[in-house]
Amino acid sequence: MQCYHCEESPLDNDCSSPKFIVNCTVNIQNACQQEVIYGQDGVVTYRKQCASHSTCLITSAGYQSFCNPGRRGSICITCCNTPLCNGPRPPRYNPAPRHGPLNPTLLLLLAVAMGALPTPLL
Repeated sequence: MQCYHCEESPLDNDCSSPKFIVNCTVNIQNACQQEVIYGQDGVVTYRKQCASHSTCLITSAGYQSFCNPGRRGSICITCCNTPLCNGPRPPRYNPAPRHGPLNPTLLLLLAVAMGALPTPLL
């Protein structure tokens, strides 16, 4: 099992680059843990490490009442049990195609072509 590991890394570097990857202790550390600390000063820091899955779940449950993402003084702890799962979140997949703004002239021609508007008299 491999996880990302860092002690206290600021928001602009969530320690999810290859240099932060560590090998966890075999048969003991079977999970990855991530703490996100929202400081009183507004600074967000990360702690990431290998952990025992059961210990991580207990710790996470103990901090659940202190977890208010984005709120100053909040601490959120998450546990996961797949390799490097405490790293960066994958981008969300959006199946909808992305288009830029449509040209009004193009929209008018399209409407005419589809019969939605009468053809202009020439």
